[in-house]
Amino acid sequence: MAIDAPRVSHLLTEGRTCLRASKAIDHWRGAIAREDAEELLALALGMDVEALDPRAQVSARVERRYRGYLERRADGEPVALIRGVVEFAGLTLRVRPGVFVPRRTSELLAEAAIAAVRRRRATRVVVDVACGAAPVACAVAAALPSAEVWGLDIDPAAVRLSRANARRHDLVNAHFRVSNLLGGLPARLHGEVGALTMHPPYVARSDVRSLPREIRGFEPRHTLTDGSSDGLGLVRGLVDAAPVWLRPGGVVLVEVAPFLSRPIQALMRRADLEVTVQSDPGGITRVVAGRLPR
Repeated sequence: MAIDAPRVSHLLTEGRTCLRASKAIDHWRGAIAREDAEELLALALGMDVEALDPRAQVSARVERRYRGYLERRADGEPVALIRGVVEFAGLTLRVRPGVFVPRRTSELLAEAAIAAVRRRRATRVVVDVACGAAPVACAVAAALPSAEVWGLDIDPAAVRLSRANARRHDLVNAHFRVSNLLGGLPARLHGEVGALTMHPPYVARSDVRSLPREIRGFEPRHTLTDGSSDGLGLVRGLVDAAPVWLRPGGVVLVEVAPFLSRPIQALMRRADLEVTVQSDPGGITRVVAGRLPR
């Protein structure tokens, strides 16, 4: 190692400064630039963030790799796409350009689905609509090996990635199909589904252009908006179709932006579903649940 080789602490300071100046990143938390710089340097070094030693020197090869990662991130590319994987509910899932990147906030949706069917003694069926890279479907399948789990998505690329992620973890109880809403489900599941889940593309069509570049520039448009004026077109379709597929006591679980909680609750009540909400540890509403009466 050269005597003048930069130390980890120096590169992290430079990285934070670079990322804080980026207008392509949504700095909704003050620590985002620091966390991203740490994750990218750890990636360049091939180690976990927790193993970073501020005093350690970094080789020129690693420094070049790190600066390349910083440049990509400063242009808005999500860290997950740079890494190629995300951690979700204890699983390592592959991600790729063209398929929506899973968010950790969706772990609450997976937990709600698991809780909804865990105590059922008969066949347990969970269906994740607009599954993307299959974080929710894989998390449910891993937690409930005896359950029958389905992931549906309109995009064949998402379905291919979902299948690869399920194979990666030997989740033989997870099945995937290209489908518009519930149209691809086997007819035998009419009245048998314990939980329907969805993280919908809930951005109103007129609002897409105002999203940060790290979102509108790197997520497929169809994963951000369904083209409706209020962002609830797919939610309406799912809620309308749900009673045909749910068993008595089955539940529709929709991950929401907090400002859409009340409109989604109203949709579910008009469908005669019993409505509850679930919040994250910070008290923010994340999941709206509509249960079919028994």
